[in-house]
Amino acid sequence: MIDNKSIAILPFLNLSSDPENEYFSDGITEDIINALTRIQGLKVTARTSSFAFKGKQMDVRHIGNQLGVSTVLEGSVRKSKKKVRISAQLIQTTDGFQIWSGRFDRDIEDIFELQDEISLAIAEQIRENFGHLEIGERLVDVPTQNIQAYNLYLKARYNHLRWDREGIGNAMKFYPQCIEMDPDFSWPYFGAGYCHSMFGSWTPNIDSLDLAADYIDRGFEIDDESFLGYYSKATLEFWGHWNYREAEKLYLRSMALNPSYTEAEEGLAELYTAIGWFDEALDHTKHILQLDPLSPNHHFTKANIHYLQKEYESALVSTEAALHIDPAFTHAIALKQLCLVKLKRKEELEAYLGNTALAVSPKSVRMLYTLTNHPAGHAISIEEIDEVAREEGVSIMPWPLLLYAEFGAKEKALDLLQHAVVGKRGQFANFLSRPFLDKIRETDGFKELVKNTFEASRLPNKRSRPELSNGSAQRNIEVDTRILMQPAEIEMALKKLDQLMQQDERYLDTGLTLRTLAAEAELHPNKLSWMLNDQVGVSFNDYVNNFRLECFKQKALDSANKNFTLLGLAFESGFNSKSTFNDYFKKKTGTTPRKWLKKHQ
Repeated sequence: MIDNKSIAILPFLNLSSDPENEYFSDGITEDIINALTRIQGLKVTARTSSFAFKGKQMDVRHIGNQLGVSTVLEGSVRKSKKKVRISAQLIQTTDGFQIWSGRFDRDIEDIFELQDEISLAIAEQIRENFGHLEIGERLVDVPTQNIQAYNLYLKARYNHLRWDREGIGNAMKFYPQCIEMDPDFSWPYFGAGYCHSMFGSWTPNIDSLDLAADYIDRGFEIDDESFLGYYSKATLEFWGHWNYREAEKLYLRSMALNPSYTEAEEGLAELYTAIGWFDEALDHTKHILQLDPLSPNHHFTKANIHYLQKEYESALVSTEAALHIDPAFTHAIALKQLCLVKLKRKEELEAYLGNTALAVSPKSVRMLYTLTNHPAGHAISIEEIDEVAREEGVSIMPWPLLLYAEFGAKEKALDLLQHAVVGKRGQFANFLSRPFLDKIRETDGFKELVKNTFEASRLPNKRSRPELSNGSAQRNIEVDTRILMQPAEIEMALKKLDQLMQQDERYLDTGLTLRTLAAEAELHPNKLSWMLNDQVGVSFNDYVNNFRLECFKQKALDSANKNFTLLGLAFESGFNSKSTFNDYFKKKTGTTPRKWLKKHQ
């Protein structure tokens, strides 16, 4: 069931003369996504799933079904020298109806004020149409006064989010340049810290991990309440240092600051996976897939949980889901190959290796299949595995370890694993539960590695999971049940509203908004929104349109108005569009205005 108070912000089109300005339009989109996630009760689709529709012309109803949202925001950005124009439209996914549109022309120096204005306008429209949301006075903070530094940050972030070696390399070059431009701008410190954390863990590179720690610490000196900062620090502690207890605290802090930031929750799921807490990992993965259903990373995370539990069929289903979204996703390709090995599907594996140009390490995969499924009759020598180990170098999967273990070369397998664990290499983070290691799992060397790596002081405290006990995927969008007004205040406010609507006929103003009505009723907008939702049981638009509908009915039945068109009478009653009038009339009466009039004349 689709939550009415939900939205996906599609990537804004780059209408600038320079196509390379796409990083700017992408960055504006992400900043508006992050702004709206600050509103409790509003489900905001995460960036990855929204960006899955980039460059695609698709019906918003299809997008709504895929993402499970009631509204989508489409827009465009035109950047020219020191000016920027943003156009945006908020569209209802049930019928493609345009709820709101706006065009904003500003100096580039006012970009953060512009983002805040657009985000607030969108939130107000969702609240007016679908029910109470508590909206702050600001949704976008000003992270820097140096627009050139912000512009370069967006370019760094654009490369960072490519998640490939070249993109991360570019990001690690651009982030320090941002810092040079504005040393008091915290975001690039955290971006650089994250990139160096992952690069240092998977390369491996101790100097990069030290750089990561330095960047993150300097960023926290500027902003110690940044969800990006806690996410970067958690990444360093988990992937860089395998400090599970501290990393869990940091991930949870990031999630508390931004409950819709699925990257942090995915990191937590990966941490729980590494230490064998599969139930917790799967709960979090199911949740992030509600917010980000088109993320190949999240589907891969789910596949990996099943794989490490030796649930290969289930792992294969999630792997295929990841590859359906991104056929070139290397991690998912490698995991699919491993599942096919374990499931003994040789023909399917060979067809995949032969037809997939992006097949990962096919030589290693074929050797692993033979060693696993034909352990007695293979002709593979230890020298061949040694050669593969030299050829593989640093790869996304620890192929040499798997081959040595399946071959039965326990000393070589344990020696390789020990060096990798001491170096805390990312490829080996899941060694505790990884399949293909059964022949070395009961050795003293393996047990010693497990004991040292997962000693109690490094692990999170095992506890009950109240926030996950019902498997809810809606923890962060629960309805706010706080009482914002006392009974006496409610009574006075309802009387004031009755005067404004019945006597002053404020509903006749086609430009009436929740905020303007709140000001006339001498209420905070959040209180008026809450009162209409909680006490009257309707959204703002339904509340006002009900008065307009009754006004229209009286006018339509008045013989003095027989020469007026029905649409003209609707506009005189306060409706501001034909679509709004017809849709609301049919929703309330079950028929069309003309049929209703014919029946009642």
